[in-house]
Amino acid sequence: MKLANPLYYPIPMAIAAALLVLGVRALRLPSLVAIPAAAVVATAGATYRRERLPQSLQIDNPDLARDIQAAQVQARQLVEKSQSLREEASRLLIEADQMELLVAVQYACDRAVELPAQIDLLSRRAQGKDSLLSAENIQRQLTEVRNQFKTSSGAARDQLSQLAESLDRNLQLARQGRDARQAQVVSLSKLLADAAGVLQQLQNELRTADLSDAARVTEMRALSDEFGHIRDNVELLASG
Repeated sequence: MKLANPLYYPIPMAIAAALLVLGVRALRLPSLVAIPAAAVVATAGATYRRERLPQSLQIDNPDLARDIQAAQVQARQLVEKSQSLREEASRLLIEADQMELLVAVQYACDRAVELPAQIDLLSRRAQGKDSLLSAENIQRQLTEVRNQFKTSSGAARDQLSQLAESLDRNLQLARQGRDARQAQVVSLSKLLADAAGVLQQLQNELRTADLSDAARVTEMRALSDEFGHIRDNVELLASG
């Protein structure tokens, strides 16, 4: 069994600290005995807490594990929302001149279905002591985003600008030797929230817009494209 890092688990650390104080002050144990004993308690407690995590998320940092689990829930909810949107679009978009919009909506829904697999990929990459994000990996992501930014426009350009800012912060963390995985997952969760907002906006437009109005239809197609860009950014972050 792989031992967990007790520094990530405050409760076992607190128990070990209390035992250390009790051993030294009350029981008057020598420091050479009390300190190793407290370390054993802290490590054993942390390992026990880690083993209670789902088997698919055996991650040293419990906060990171919880953030990834929350992202997995977000992704599954997006799939459910996309399925609802697909069914609604199929009922409403039945005219011949609406087929292009229907295809655009269905494309966005297809991209949404891919999201849970991307989060699962991220969870696998986040496990183990060798999984810390390197500055080189984040720099590669940042370079790719900046290259895309040069040829983008509109909502896609705004998304890429925000993503570049997040990656730049994460890069600084990695260069400082700190664990940037959690910051990366926070950035990912924001993208998923943005994706949910776009799907909701697309559904609202579908329900209320005049589907004979070419301008409104163009706006809806643009929303589908925006969702696709967000999905691509999720893949970029998850591939780390």
